[in-house]
Amino acid sequence: MLRVLGLALLLFATTAIAEVRDVQTYFFQPKLGDFKSELQTARKEGKTGVLIMFQMADCPFCERMKSTVLNQSAVQDYYRKHFLVFEMDVKGDTPMVDFKGVDTTEKDFALKNRARATPTFLFFDTHGDLITRYIGVTKDANEFLLLGRYVVDGVYKDKPFAAYKQQAQQ
Repeated sequence: MLRVLGLALLLFATTAIAEVRDVQTYFFQPKLGDFKSELQTARKEGKTGVLIMFQMADCPFCERMKSTVLNQSAVQDYYRKHFLVFEMDVKGDTPMVDFKGVDTTEKDFALKNRARATPTFLFFDTHGDLITRYIGVTKDANEFLLLGRYVVDGVYKDKPFAAYKQQAQQ
């Protein structure tokens, strides 16, 4: 009986710590379609930069990231604190303005930034320059948080993420 009670308490504690929230509401921000203007917002709000998740419909890896990592409150809170966060369809024809003020489409912007596989996470600084690229899914929320710290702490300037991750695991 005590063993069952202990297991139940452990499960409750684990779910209480790992709060799950809607990705569209708490992780991604609504796109206005003008990324040059978004850079001004990022600078004004003291953000490290802009994170764009390039995805496409029916991408199982994108859905896995959303349902196991991006829906975690700790991930959402950390990324929203440090970045403006947007999603973009690599096949999308939606008109937009890029970081330099050039009219384009989501699809052309993805091609220009070599976001072909999905998901691809691109981190841009507050001047619109690409600073870090991560392709694929992370193992878990902790690895995605580590990726965020890698960018926020400026470690990307000195070493690749794989080396940073290996050092963090030691």
